[in-house]
Amino acid sequence: MRLLLPLSLLAIILSLAEGVMVCYYGSWAVYRPDNGKFDVENIDPFICTHLIFGFAGLGWDNQIRVLDPYNELCENYGKCAYDRFTALKQKNTELVTILAVGGWNEGSTKYSDMAADEGTRKTFVDSSVEMLKTHNFDGLDMDWEYPTQRGGKPEDKVNFISLLSELKTALHAEGMILTAAVSAGKLTIDPAYDIPAMAENIDIVNLMAYDLHGAWETYTHHQSGLYPYPDDTGDNVYLNQDFAVRYWIDGGMPSTKIALGVPLYGRCYKLDYSTDETGYYAPASQPGPAGPYTRSPGFLGYNEICEFQKNEGDWVVEIAPGMNEPYTYSYNHERIWCSYDDHDSCVIKANYAKDMNLAGMMVWSVETDDFLGICGGRDFELIRTLAETYSGGDITVPPPPSTTTRDPDAPTTTAGSTVSTTTPTTTTARTPPPPDGVCQKPGLNADPENCHHYYLCAPNTSGGYDATEEVCPPGTLYNPDAFICDWENSVCAIGDICPDDCA
Repeated sequence: MRLLLPLSLLAIILSLAEGVMVCYYGSWAVYRPDNGKFDVENIDPFICTHLIFGFAGLGWDNQIRVLDPYNELCENYGKCAYDRFTALKQKNTELVTILAVGGWNEGSTKYSDMAADEGTRKTFVDSSVEMLKTHNFDGLDMDWEYPTQRGGKPEDKVNFISLLSELKTALHAEGMILTAAVSAGKLTIDPAYDIPAMAENIDIVNLMAYDLHGAWETYTHHQSGLYPYPDDTGDNVYLNQDFAVRYWIDGGMPSTKIALGVPLYGRCYKLDYSTDETGYYAPASQPGPAGPYTRSPGFLGYNEICEFQKNEGDWVVEIAPGMNEPYTYSYNHERIWCSYDDHDSCVIKANYAKDMNLAGMMVWSVETDDFLGICGGRDFELIRTLAETYSGGDITVPPPPSTTTRDPDAPTTTAGSTVSTTTPTTTTARTPPPPDGVCQKPGLNADPENCHHYYLCAPNTSGGYDATEEVCPPGTLYNPDAFICDWENSVCAIGDICPDDCA
C-alpha cells in the first residue's frame, strides 16, 4: 500500500528544502493613518513562502475566536479579511496561509487553563480546525506567550506538549500544518519548553529573536543583535540571536525546523538629558516618542525610521564595534535612539541562517517594512533582501497557473497545488451604525475611563453593535493610538491618556 502525503504537507516539505520566508501580518495595521495603513491587498503574495495572519484569540468557552469580527469576517457587512487573505493563493498557488492564535495581547493565563484539561483542549482543537477549513487556511500558528509565564503554571510545560500533539494529529489529518512562535530568551525557554517533545509535533518553529532589549530597560542596547555585545555581562550574554539558535538546537530542535526571526521595526529610547553618551548602555530611562504610523512610544517601524532618516538630515547611523546591526539617533527628534535592522544586517543574518542549516527566515511583520518603496527604491526591501540572500536568487513572479482539475477527495485547504475554486464572499458597503454605548465605531474601541481594557465592536443586523470586552494582560494598558495593549510606561509616555492609570 502506498502512503500519500496531503498536498499541503507535501508543499511544506518542498518549501523547507528550498528555504522558507515566513511573514507575519499584524491585521490592526489596517487602522493606521496615511502611508502606514496596510490592508490585505498591500501584501505581495510572491515575496513570502508562508503568510501568517495575526491574530485569533481564545474565548471563554475554550473555542478559538475571531478578535476583530468587523475586519476579519464577512457577516454583517464585515470586511472579509480572513477570506481575502487566503485568496492570495489565487495569485500564488505555492503560498501557504496560516492563522496565528495568541500573541502578546492575549496573555497566558487562559491558554494555561485551556491546556490543563483534555476536554477543553479538544474543544479548542476542534474549533480551530473548523475555523481554518471555513476560511481556507493551510495551518495554525500556536503563539502562546508563554507557557509557565505571565500567569501560567509550572504544569504548562507538559500540558503544552499535549496540546501540540493533539493539534498536530488533527491538522495533519486535514492536510494542514502546525507552526509555533517561540521565545529566544533562555530565562523563558528553560521553564516553558520541552524542546525534544516540541520537535516531534511542530512543522516550523518561528524563533522570535527580537525584543531582546527595549525601553522597559533603563539603558540602550540592540534588540536583535546576532552576537553578544563585547561588554555584555550577566544574563545579557544570553540575549542575542546566535545564543538562542544554538540553545534551541542543542536542546533538541532540528536546525531544519527553525526559522530565524528578524524584526522589521526598531526598539527606541529617549536618551537621558544627563548624558552625552550615544552608544550601547547609554542611560535612557524613557521610551522614544511614538511614530506617525505605529503610534507606540518605544517602537518605530522600519518604514518610519527610514523615512525620518531620508527627510531629516540630523539622524546619525552607527554600528558598534563587534556588532553587525545599526543603531540610529537624533538629538533634534526628542533625543531618540533606536536599534533596528537594515539591508546589510539582513544579508548577514540570512547568510548566518544558511550557514547554520536553518529552515529559513521569519519576519515580524510585513506592514512595517518599507512596503511602499519610499526609502530604498523597491518595496518590501528588508523581506526581499532576506529571501533573496537565503535562496541565492532574485524573487520572480511566475506566470499565471494553467487550468487544472481539482481532486474532489483532496483536502479543501491545499497549498502548492491548484487554485482554490472558493472566492471570498462579497458584501455591499453600507454606512456603519452610529455610536452606541461603548462602541463609537466598528473595530477596536477604547474605554476613556479605564485603559486596562478595551472593546471589540461589530455591527449587527439590528442596526447597532455587538460589543466584547477585552482585558489587557498585567503590565500593559490599552494604547488607543496604536490599537494594542502596550507596555504601561509606553502608554503613559503619550500624555493625556489613562490619567488615573498613569498617576
